Amino acid sequence: MTDYLMSTYNPIPVSLTRGEGVWVWDENGKKYLDAYAGIAVTNLGHSHPQVMAALEVGIHQVLHTSNIMTISAQKQLAHRFCTMAHMDRAFFCNSGAEANETAIKLARLYGHQKNISKPTIVAMQNSFHGRTLATLSASGNTKIHKGFEPLVDGFTYIPYNDIPALQRCAQSNPNIVAVMLEPVQGEGGIRVIEDGYLEKIRALCDENGWLMILDEVQTGIGRTGALFAYQHTSILPDIVASAKGLGNGIPIGACLARGIAANLFQVGNHGSTFGGNPLCCSVANAVLSTLEDGKIYTNVLQMGAYLLEMLKKELGNIPGVVEVRGRGLMIGLELDRPCRPMLQLAADEGLLISVTSEKVIRLVPPLILQKEHADLIVTTLAKTIPMFLRQSQP
Repeated sequence: MTDYLMSTYNPIPVSLTRGEGVWVWDENGKKYLDAYAGIAVTNLGHSHPQVMAALEVGIHQVLHTSNIMTISAQKQLAHRFCTMAHMDRAFFCNSGAEANETAIKLARLYGHQKNISKPTIVAMQNSFHGRTLATLSASGNTKIHKGFEPLVDGFTYIPYNDIPALQRCAQSNPNIVAVMLEPVQGEGGIRVIEDGYLEKIRALCDENGWLMILDEVQTGIGRTGALFAYQHTSILPDIVASAKGLGNGIPIGACLARGIAANLFQVGNHGSTFGGNPLCCSVANAVLSTLEDGKIYTNVLQMGAYLLEMLKKELGNIPGVVEVRGRGLMIGLELDRPCRPMLQLAADEGLLISVTSEKVIRLVPPLILQKEHADLIVTTLAKTIPMFLRQSQP
């Protein structure tokens, strides 16, 4: 059959047709343990009862009204989400890139209201915030910039986990209005923030009158053992972007804000035709409802610690394995060479993984993972990684 799809992806030949919990099946009936969850999307697992019930109700009600009408499910979701996140207001969209676009627009509007004609956002090297022109430009990765120049102005990049670099920016650039970062760099190779770093950035933002923007598109919705990664600390950002797990597979994004950032937008400043539609908001309400008792967070912390420990024990000393690192159920195994062939090798053994930053095997399984599932991930990788290392050259 002629392929009419644009060549933006290079998928492995596995076509999934159904899923339940942490398991999925392909069109040939083969069963796989899902250790990538659609890249940290199906956080509650496949066919989760509350999600499916919300979908069943939603598809028999109005699917779309646009935001010129009041949407009850959207108002309910905004209240629930902001309360859980300790934020003030929400804007709903369709993806993580759109959520980050919203954050960038808020920062620029904030700058212009301070009479800064060319507002600048400090972003991190090796970061990833999306593939629209603005979020692409905000991402500190020259590889994804290539071919799409000229980039959107108004971004400067500093090394991750480098407070002195941010302090130098404060002294040299009077146009800075915000700092934007991921608490764990997902596409950047599962790079984990150092203890105390968010608190130091919060202090510098307060001292200089900057907004603090956290991109929690991948780290949010329980992935690190809290609703958002910043909730492991004592700080609050001014703006937080969310998506991926918020709909458990149904497309929805959100930009939450508090304080001055929550009141920057006025009617006509921003919008989305499909953002916050009744169906997506009903599903997101069901997702957040399942998180409210905290049991998922406890499981993430326990299973994340166990999986990380076992991976380090079984694979950490293998020549060719550079480092095993992560937080919660967001774990990376860095190898000393590009490792995309691992996708097929693992799939052949019934395990679905992803590869990020060329050399990092990314594990972001559903947050309902149990010990027997974690053990299967470890044993499968303990078999396939040495096989891959023997067959390839660094």
